[in-house]
Amino acid sequence: MRSASFALIFGVAALLAPWEACGADSTATDRISASASGSTLTGTNGGAGGSIGWLHNFDPDSLIIVAAEYQSLSIAHWSFGSLAGAVTRGGANARYTLSADAHEGAGDNGPRAFHYSIAGAGITGTYFQRLSILVEDHRIDVDTTHGNLPKVGLSVLWSPHWQTSISYANSVSGNLGTRLTSARVDKYGTAVNVFGGAAFGKASPDLLNLEGQIIAPGHTLREGYMGVSRSFGHARHDVTLIADYLNLSGSKKATLTLSYVFHVQAVGGGH
Repeated sequence: MRSASFALIFGVAALLAPWEACGADSTATDRISASASGSTLTGTNGGAGGSIGWLHNFDPDSLIIVAAEYQSLSIAHWSFGSLAGAVTRGGANARYTLSADAHEGAGDNGPRAFHYSIAGAGITGTYFQRLSILVEDHRIDVDTTHGNLPKVGLSVLWSPHWQTSISYANSVSGNLGTRLTSARVDKYGTAVNVFGGAAFGKASPDLLNLEGQIIAPGHTLREGYMGVSRSFGHARHDVTLIADYLNLSGSKKATLTLSYVFHVQAVGGGH
């Protein structure tokens, strides 16, 4: 799967290359992001993590992200690099966004090392600036877990201040055994945005005997999260705080994440 991830990385770069070749543009902007998180996990000493990234808009409709992240939880530690990109095209009543992302790294679960690879691509259609439909697929190869997880989603912007989203993901290969339903609500303000959501479903397959009978059910996942983001300094600084609670068949994890984004001054000039 590593070769497929690198192929996707080069595909993202090729997709965005025409905008970069034009040189600096007055609409180009750069942002630097950083995050830190701390977690608790049932029966362990929890974990922590952090990330740093660079976000570059070639213009308002094309974006590339390069990032690095480190995470630890209980006795497991892993780190990975990320590359993602998106391009939007279309008119006022129908716009389409093509996106792709790849995450490659490694870690260890105590004495045993493992490879970390997640890569995906998707398309989002937005109609009349209110209704968005998402179709995407991600290939997951992390330690002994592998498979494809396609997802479909629907978002409705009811007003300039309120948006609701729902999505459904169902693994179709490998040993993921995942079926998740998610929902989210966003409230947009002048300087402060508030959001919250939940997810529920199965996060691992049932264990069957030779007769096809279930002898051990798959893990059930319940997750809820809330967050708030605020802009400072004429929207050049963004701070986001997210509280997340996850219950995986009785194993409970709580995470608090603080993210900071600094908007670098727009690049001037043309080509």
